[in-house]
Amino acid sequence: MSDILIDEPSLGGPDGPLGSGPDDPFIGDDPGERKKLYRLGGILLVVGIALLLFGLAASAIVMGVRVPAVLLGLVGIYTGLRRIGLARFGGDFDLTFVLSGVWLVVLILAAILAPVLPLGEYKDTTATLGAKGYQPPSLFSDHPLGTNNFGLDLLARCIYGAQASLIVAVAAVVIGIVVGGAVGICAGYFRGKTDTVIGVLTNSLLAVPALILLIALASVLEPNLRNISFALALLAIPSMIRIARANTIAFASREFVLAARAMGASRWRVMVRELAPNVALPLLSLGMVMISVMIVAEASLSFLGLGIKPPNPTWGNMIAEGQGGVFEQHPFIVLVPGVFLFLTVFAFNIVGEKAQKATAGRAGVKL
Repeated sequence: MSDILIDEPSLGGPDGPLGSGPDDPFIGDDPGERKKLYRLGGILLVVGIALLLFGLAASAIVMGVRVPAVLLGLVGIYTGLRRIGLARFGGDFDLTFVLSGVWLVVLILAAILAPVLPLGEYKDTTATLGAKGYQPPSLFSDHPLGTNNFGLDLLARCIYGAQASLIVAVAAVVIGIVVGGAVGICAGYFRGKTDTVIGVLTNSLLAVPALILLIALASVLEPNLRNISFALALLAIPSMIRIARANTIAFASREFVLAARAMGASRWRVMVRELAPNVALPLLSLGMVMISVMIVAEASLSFLGLGIKPPNPTWGNMIAEGQGGVFEQHPFIVLVPGVFLFLTVFAFNIVGEKAQKATAGRAGVKL
């Protein structure tokens, strides 16, 4: 029976996945070993926090000293938390996934609540005429991440920039899932000429370089969130069509589909009620990964001056402010939005890959 799930043998013998057996020193089953992990993790955590605070708060220290201190602090915090987590939850604890989820939740909440948060000025340059430009990051100042050349607060601009990036990326992926999923289900279910025509159109769209397509669309469309979302959706639709088509072909021969057809259900009812819910799961897991692709694409357009225009902030046009020798003199102008962009893309990739692994073997076919 094709619906029966068979558990695959795990690596590493009878104790489970490789690296999670009783001999793994990070499992924390032995009380003495758990105490060592707690102790070492606590020490690393405290040292890491101290280095991080020093790097962020010591504005009088040169950047060449502060940046290594911040990096070492982050490494110490990560390794400390990992050891504490392994001691508390065992070898299956995945700190990278936990931190990725926490970052996305905090970022999304900050983007939604940005108008009510006590943030500095992010857009109106007339409100910062008397402010000093290029203030370096200082954790306990009015501008913890510094200011740009107009004195606008970089923390506020990064949070409001997250609004634009997330709205565009999520909207593009949703459009891709809905349109690509519907077209892919039709191609996989009807087959024949319908499948051939859709396949030719999909391959034609994939044959065009993504960046060239985006630049061409951006040059003729007004640069606003709606138009950029539709333009980026063209990048998501072909992949969604392929995933939906492949899974539809796999599910079309399943017993529940054959039973629905034998009971007199129409083709449209079979596609909507039987196939679509099963195809949606792999599309959603792929969509989590594609959000990161859309964020990078939107940042690329903004960096090239084809996306959202300043003074409205996006991570792309904030990074572009470092051109013309600014980055050499004030590297935080690029590093601050660059870190936000990197962490968000990395987090969506980690969460998306986790979702794809969780649905593997249940969601049908994965290309």
